Amino acid sequence: MTETPSGPPLTQPPDPHPRTPRTACPPGAIDCHIHLFGPAADYPFHPDSRYTSEDALPETHMALQETLGLAGAVVVSGGGYGMDTRHLEHVLTAHPGRFKGVALLPETAGAAEVARLDALGVRGVRFVSPGHRGALPRLSPRVAALVADFGWHVQFYPAGADLPEFADALLALPTPVVLDHFAAIPAEGGTSQPAFQRLLAMLDTGRVWVKLSGPMRCVQGDFPYATVTPLARALVAHAPHRLVWGTDWPHVNMNGRAMPNDGDLFDLLADWVPDEAVRRRILVDNPRELYGPFGA
Repeated sequence: MTETPSGPPLTQPPDPHPRTPRTACPPGAIDCHIHLFGPAADYPFHPDSRYTSEDALPETHMALQETLGLAGAVVVSGGGYGMDTRHLEHVLTAHPGRFKGVALLPETAGAAEVARLDALGVRGVRFVSPGHRGALPRLSPRVAALVADFGWHVQFYPAGADLPEFADALLALPTPVVLDHFAAIPAEGGTSQPAFQRLLAMLDTGRVWVKLSGPMRCVQGDFPYATVTPLARALVAHAPHRLVWGTDWPHVNMNGRAMPNDGDLFDLLADWVPDEAVRRRILVDNPRELYGPFGA
């Protein structure tokens, strides 16, 4: 990967020509996992970020929403900014109702900071397992307890098949738990692997959600990420009421791999979820249960 003058690699940009999906999108559908960046002059990347990105602006994603038929999105504060929430606050202030947020908070976060973010539309706090490099927050029971008072959830990004190592600690938190990108379970291992079976048991508690997002995060190779389909279908059969969907736009850290088209990524959902009513639940109803109402 080509190094930028400051060190971290410049991640390749998303496909600038998203296709209109073949699959009809129900009114009110929400993209529950995106990242936004820039303008770079105002919001520089953290020096310990593992990547840098060209600007990925709210206006560009809103145009993508129009192409896909979406009504809004959830902005997960980019790991490239570390635990600095200024960019997320800027986006939510400029576009009230169109976006909700998930923040990366330091261990020292206080109630006043959480209250300010809550008023802007932040509804969750994200932690990652040690398998992910960068200036990223690790699981903190103290911060989880703090955000529980505001009705937030904890969003957790496992790495590889390490979900079982964190399952008990996650279930001990006083918040709902949302697992990123199919819980990062290696798709090649199939539905019988211990990590996936533990995931199903976690869903049975009624306190855990899973994002049908970022299939490229749990499989090598390029679209259509065929080995992810059995995992997706098993999750839909097991707990459709605890699933949300997201693009993971602008798909950072895809250097050396083919960049998927976001219209094609949306059409994958019809393969994973052939029942139109269940797709509506995943795209429209579940996001509002998890993040609250969207719109002005």
